[in-house]
Amino acid sequence: MNYFAAAAVGVAFWLFLAAAAVAGIVAEYRKRQLALEPLRLAIERGQTLDPETVRQLLGSDRWPYGSGRVEPIQLRVASIVVVSAGVGVGILAMFLGQVAPVAVLPTIGAGILVLCIGVGLNIAARMLARERAVNPLQSPPA
Repeated sequence: MNYFAAAAVGVAFWLFLAAAAVAGIVAEYRKRQLALEPLRLAIERGQTLDPETVRQLLGSDRWPYGSGRVEPIQLRVASIVVVSAGVGVGILAMFLGQVAPVAVLPTIGAGILVLCIGVGLNIAARMLARERAVNPLQSPPA
C-alpha cells in the first residue's frame, strides 16, 4: 500500500506538470490570436494596411523576452549562475555525505556536469563576442 501512495504522488506530480505546460501553450496561442485579430479584421474589410502597423503586430517587438538576438553578456550572466549552481551542488554533496554516504559520488557528478555546462556557456560567450568583433556585418541584426 505504501508503494501505491508514492506512485500516486509521482503520477499526480507529472500530470500536474503536463497540465501546466499545456495550459501555458494554450494561453500563449490565445494571446497571439487576440493580437492578430485586428489585422485579420482589417484584411477582411479590404482596408489598406500601414506597414508599420503590420510590423508591430507580427514583428519581434511583441516577443516578451527581448529581440531574439543572443548577446555575449547574456551568456556570461547565465554562465555565472550555472557555475554557481554547480559549486552549490558540490557543497551539497559534502553535507549529504554525512547523512547518505552512497549519494556523495552521484551528487558530485551532477555538480561537475552543471559546472561543465557553465564553462561551456562562458566559452560560447567569448566565441560570440570574438566573432561579432571580427565580422560585425555578418551578425544578424538586432
